[in-house]
Amino acid sequence: MDQSTTFSRERPIRVFLLDDHEVVRRGVHDLLDGEEDISVVGEAGTIAHALSRGPALRPDVAVLDVRLPDGDGIAVCRELRSRMPGLACLMLTSFDDDDALLDAIMAGAAGYVLKQIRGSDLVAAIRTVASGQSMLDPATTTRLMNSLRGEEEDGGPQDERLAGLSPREREILALIGDGLTNRQIAQQLFLSEKTVKNHISRMLAKLGVERRIQAAVLATEVARPPAGATAAGQDRREPSARGAGRRVGG
Repeated sequence: MDQSTTFSRERPIRVFLLDDHEVVRRGVHDLLDGEEDISVVGEAGTIAHALSRGPALRPDVAVLDVRLPDGDGIAVCRELRSRMPGLACLMLTSFDDDDALLDAIMAGAAGYVLKQIRGSDLVAAIRTVASGQSMLDPATTTRLMNSLRGEEEDGGPQDERLAGLSPREREILALIGDGLTNRQIAQQLFLSEKTVKNHISRMLAKLGVERRIQAAVLATEVARPPAGATAAGQDRREPSARGAGRRVGG
């Protein structure tokens, strides 16, 4: 896919769908058909069907279910991208699974969203990955990879207070430290607001704190530059800490 391509009614985003549930495929198909700059060029309900049909249709974006009766969509992502390196794969799943997210990153997926996503957000996600942008931004990817290795982003040992948190919980904690509300976190991670609240409840329990503001303070402490950091570096950290103090609702 040429990242300089401008999509329009005359040159729509070509989308291929893979999901074993016909109702889901129809729903997504109907949703996308309502967009002038998007065209669904094919769909499949099995991995075998997807791999036999997909490459011939030359899609710009493949929307792939993660869990399928005959395997998983992440393997399909890897195989399709080996045949079409310019293809953008958007993983669609019912499960908020950090292991699957990591596998998707390693397979070269451009995005990973839950099926609870609003229709307008799914359309926006497809346009985002079609334009050559990744919804798995470098900071998120690095943070996930480092957290799975049990390290801080600077390569040092992980703060012991975070040892019991899952990668997703650490990711959300960092966003809380940046001052984001639950709604903003949900939008950034393409999760439902309820899922974010559940993560935060479990995270607070693991951290042994009762209030979100306490978690925000902890997040800024963990992110604080090491001794000897430049004043400029410290200045860059300060807005996040101040934001965490202002925005604690959501």
